[in-house]
Amino acid sequence: MGRRLVPLTLDNLQDLPKRCRSCVFWELDPVRGAAALKAGTAALEKESWISAVLLDWGSCGRVVYVDDRPVGFVLYAPPAYVPRSTAFPTSPVAPDAVQLMTSFIMPGYQGQGLGRVMVQTVAKDLLRRGFKAIEAFGDARWKEPGCLLPADHLLAVGFKTVRPHPSHPRLRLELRTTLSWKEDVEMALDRLLGAVQKEPVLRPL
Repeated sequence: MGRRLVPLTLDNLQDLPKRCRSCVFWELDPVRGAAALKAGTAALEKESWISAVLLDWGSCGRVVYVDDRPVGFVLYAPPAYVPRSTAFPTSPVAPDAVQLMTSFIMPGYQGQGLGRVMVQTVAKDLLRRGFKAIEAFGDARWKEPGCLLPADHLLAVGFKTVRPHPSHPRLRLELRTTLSWKEDVEMALDRLLGAVQKEPVLRPL
């Protein structure tokens, strides 16, 4: 089975879940985001944001494929490119950090290490580009998939709380604690992705 993580571009944007392709929760401030949704231009705004970040800063996401089927993605960028980040009570993101905006793994592929693999891949990319940390706003009351990641998930993959909050704590992963990933991440990807099983087929009773 072929398994790979590739940079997010405009060419593979369509491989994100449909609702994510037109979600501009992070990419626009609350007022502009609401206006884009009302006008039906959110998908175009998403494309424009990705294009601008790719040109100005570089890679801002990864898409996960298993047997050429897209099964997940992760988005990240410096806080200057993430207008929504300033709307949180635990903002701002530290100036030496890149913000982990959101990520998603399809049902049937969850709970098998892909979330950690994506964090490792982002860490390797950012270490190579000279950054010190990744920060994220967690959802401490998470109940269902959305634009915010569950705080418990972030803690499970190595983040630490740097500013507590009952709803939206800010968490941080120091990249210096992951320096060994620079050498080991390829082997880790092979090992962890190799354990991924396709969604089981339910057989009638």
